[in-house]
Amino acid sequence: MAFEIKKSWIIFFFILIMPCLVYAAPGKEGALKFEKRELSIQRAALGPVSMEAELARTDQERAQGLMYRESLDDGKGMLFIFDRDQRMSFWMKNTLIPLSIAFIASDGRITEIKDMEPLSLSTVNSERSVRYALEVNRGWFGRAGIGIGDIVQF
Repeated sequence: MAFEIKKSWIIFFFILIMPCLVYAAPGKEGALKFEKRELSIQRAALGPVSMEAELARTDQERAQGLMYRESLDDGKGMLFIFDRDQRMSFWMKNTLIPLSIAFIASDGRITEIKDMEPLSLSTVNSERSVRYALEVNRGWFGRAGIGIGDIVQF
């Protein structure tokens, strides 16, 4: 009888628990290592400001983004890079920190800046086709004097 109980727990673990562990692991912070790059943003009246961005270039990297992170330092962010200009949609599923997103045209010009709510499933859409999106701590663009029309140099 004791063997049957142990056997049932083992079956329970491998059928119900193990798939959850395997499924959850890829999305957790640290599962993907992002390349980092220094970006310079040329502000219209104030001159350049530098920041460090992690690059999300593949579908898998873009899907994970900043999910599961508990903090993000000011002056750091994530640059989402796409192969072609397109209208973009982002959401904050599993993203714990409040963010601002800048939509950026292929020439590096910031076309829009929007704020996003942690854990929200509502989409935040670009109004027009763009090539890049840059996520940072909510409000950082304003604190750094960065606005629409400023140029991100890659």
